Amino acid sequence: MKTRKTPLRKCVACGKNFEKKSLLRVVLCPDGKIELDETGRINGRGAYLCKDISCKKDNKAIKRLKDSLKVDMTSEIIEEIQNYFEKIKDMEVLNNEN
Repeated sequence: MKTRKTPLRKCVACGKNFEKKSLLRVVLCPDGKIELDETGRINGRGAYLCKDISCKKDNKAIKRLKDSLKVDMTSEIIEEIQNYFEKIKDMEVLNNEN
């Protein structure tokens, strides 16, 4: 029996390849709305970000995300992405303490 390939995707911020499950997908929906897709199933144009905080500290990450989605992003969406990564960082700290 053949083994299945693990789907790999590239982080638009750092350019490294990761398993699809370990990335955050940001989606430009057909109605023009930008959403965070934790399931990987929302229809629309998607771009992936890894969960490494260090590659999102510079503004290049947001610019690359805008270029990938071919859209201008509002400050609300940028803030939502930053909050998501802060939440991940807090969860990792809690897991390391246990």
